[in-house]
Amino acid sequence: MFTRKLGRSGIEVSGLGLGCWAIGGPFWNEEGKPVGWGTVDDAESIRAIQRGLELGVTFFDTADVYGTGHSEHILGQALKSRRADVVIATKFGRVFDPEARHVLRNDASPAYIRAACEDSLRRLGTDYIDLYQLHLGDLDLEQAHAVRETLEALVAEGKLRAYGWSTDDPDRARFFAEGPHCTAVQFHMNLFERNDAMIAVCEEHDLAGIVRGPLAKGLLTGKFDRQSRLPEDDVRTDWNFTEGTLAERLDRLGALREL
Repeated sequence: MFTRKLGRSGIEVSGLGLGCWAIGGPFWNEEGKPVGWGTVDDAESIRAIQRGLELGVTFFDTADVYGTGHSEHILGQALKSRRADVVIATKFGRVFDPEARHVLRNDASPAYIRAACEDSLRRLGTDYIDLYQLHLGDLDLEQAHAVRETLEALVAEGKLRAYGWSTDDPDRARFFAEGPHCTAVQFHMNLFERNDAMIAVCEEHDLAGIVRGPLAKGLLTGKFDRQSRLPEDDVRTDWNFTEGTLAERLDRLGALREL
């Protein structure tokens, strides 16, 4: 496995990371729409994480809201005997009801950040988080200042090693980069969709670029065709493979297979 430095933190990570949104299982947003990836088998999720470890993956990215806490819980179980060998990234900013599996609202207040951090530490079964990321991509910059200061305080207290922002907005990324312990920005990019502006910010500020959606939510795996349908509790349930953008991308994927 090739490795990378996690931006200016100097933390070494595997060049390939394992995204843990899917292992959270089904959950729903404020409007009642599915935002999980359907029903999952927890034992299978743990086997997948441990197989990743065997193959050299050391970077695991999740969020407290994935499965309304379930993803962090499963990740913590899978990594409990290997904590010193891995780098865990998680996110905050979404308030949720774990019993109903519903997202309730956004909150990036200092008090909520501290409470969310403690909850993530408990679910992950650890006493520190390697990379803590703001999950609200369009948060107002005035609020972001207080967020950044709170994260710096949590670094000083030993709860975090570094922090970042999951956003596709270059100006927001630049603002966070002014924080001494900001080391990464997570943004959307894959073979279908470039993101040159965010790459430029990373290069400008020596930030790690964590690619969100590298497989285009599974489309680039090649497992789908025009007859494919996804379950009602899957965030992709309304995908239509017979026309529009997805049909066009299936055709382009056919050309990629030859390469």
